[in-house]
Amino acid sequence: MEASLVGTDRDVVQPPADAPIGELLRDRAFRRFVTANIVSATGSAMAPLAVAYSVIEQGGGAGDLSLVLVVNTAPVIVLLLVGGLYADRLSRSALLFAGNLLAASVQAVLALSVASGRATTTSTAVCAFLSGVAMSFIAPAAQGAVAQIVPEGHLQQANAVLRLPSNAVRVLAPAIGGAIVAFSGPAWALAWDAFTFVAAALLLRGLRLDAPVTTSGVLDDLRAGWASFRTRTWLWSYTAAGTVLIAAWLAGFQLLGPLAAARQYGGARDWGLVQAAYACGLLSGTLVCLRWKPHRLLAVAVLTGAGLALPLAAMGSALPLPVVLVAAVCAGVLFDIEAVTFTTAFQQHIPHDEQGLLSAFNGLGERLAIPCGYLVTGLVAHAWDSRRALLACAGLIVVATVADLCVPDVYRVNRLTAESELQSVG
Repeated sequence: MEASLVGTDRDVVQPPADAPIGELLRDRAFRRFVTANIVSATGSAMAPLAVAYSVIEQGGGAGDLSLVLVVNTAPVIVLLLVGGLYADRLSRSALLFAGNLLAASVQAVLALSVASGRATTTSTAVCAFLSGVAMSFIAPAAQGAVAQIVPEGHLQQANAVLRLPSNAVRVLAPAIGGAIVAFSGPAWALAWDAFTFVAAALLLRGLRLDAPVTTSGVLDDLRAGWASFRTRTWLWSYTAAGTVLIAAWLAGFQLLGPLAAARQYGGARDWGLVQAAYACGLLSGTLVCLRWKPHRLLAVAVLTGAGLALPLAAMGSALPLPVVLVAAVCAGVLFDIEAVTFTTAFQQHIPHDEQGLLSAFNGLGERLAIPCGYLVTGLVAHAWDSRRALLACAGLIVVATVADLCVPDVYRVNRLTAESELQSVG
């Protein structure tokens, strides 16, 4: 049972105090990791817009773009567990280097083909597929790398510091990317994305993180990882609830949100404001996490995830635009708190040599939510109007949250301190 999780999973006493941000940034390895994260985020934030407009320039429509998006997601669903396995068997810095280098090569080829006018939907889809392959190895390795770099007592601040520039970029980069695409074409934005992957790869290669010591086979590791995942009730229940939550959020915000904005508000202009409000909320949530350090990490993560229902309920109820904007800001604040607190709980309560594979199991649920959410929304859209569907999505988020809050182990996965470590060991 998870009541004994703290005592059995950790063998190092965590420092009781949190480090100032300046002290974290003075650490060379963490500074490299943060810099790589910032550089890569500037390109990744522009890439979706550039890919979309490159497909449009080729004469493609919604069907072609959806094909590219599905093909990008498919390898992540299939290969994420493989990436998690190798993140626990090989040097995570080496995996991050290789994954970013592959992503850079793919984006460079796509940029060249778009610039030369030779890009097609098929070639774009192939590049999207290879990008998904790269992400399958990058994501699990990055999750485990943070806990190798940062002292255990400073994980929440480190996670917040990592998200702070990414969320700031998320506010600014789409507008900058839109200007680049509008004035210079999508090839330049794609080329910048390729360059940022190269820069991130070189920075991450310099981390020189040691590989975990493994003596078992790959299949044995996979079976052991699944056993470890399913015996942690708090982790699989959070993953199951998160799959429902993310599916409902993507369906409501990404698909139904623009339709609601077109019918009830000022169209693309007002929808842009809603997205900007959400991004500003994410940035504000990161600032909150730099100061607020709740004891019940997982319970806070589960509860704050429900904030995603706010803008969906506001749009589904046809409330005025200012109310929707406030709801979007609140959703962003709460969701970023959810992300930081869950990541910290995961890093503190999962052994370092299991974090790659177990994060892959968790991430697999979230990835499966993407096609499921879009498929269900497409089916429901024929029977319900967008307002009713938005309210249904908001209701699903609330139900998933309440169900997860009913799991007793959620309240046992708390922030570790030196005192709690000693008590659990004793």
